[in-house]
Amino acid sequence: MKKGRMFADGGSRGNPGPAASGAVVYELKDGELGELVIEVGEYLGRATNNQAEYNAIVIGLEKALEFGFEALDVRLDSELAVKQINGIYKVKNPELAKKFLEVFNLKQKFKEITFTHVRREYNKVADAVVNKTIDQALGL
Repeated sequence: MKKGRMFADGGSRGNPGPAASGAVVYELKDGELGELVIEVGEYLGRATNNQAEYNAIVIGLEKALEFGFEALDVRLDSELAVKQINGIYKVKNPELAKKFLEVFNLKQKFKEITFTHVRREYNKVADAVVNKTIDQALGL
């Protein structure tokens, strides 16, 4: 079974403001991080930070499936998204509810999947993808 660890992040400059999503996936070998296999970023235009966070999860999961991952350990610095996805908090925002449903449906396609909150300093690679994507879109 192909296993990976995904780091996903979303960000907006202003809330809402110019926003992007980013995700990276590393192959896991004997529980240890292996090679970086996937790096994906998407510019969203004007969006909120939470919308960008959820979109990052969606694009990362889609790419992981394309690359044949069957088990995924997802790490996010958005405590809200992790608690919503893990069923601890309800999703009240209608826009986030649509993305939550996308995440829920994508989750079903994996044999194993977990979502864990990490501090921002452990999510620097995905955060860099977000900033690079926004900078490119804005011509900076």
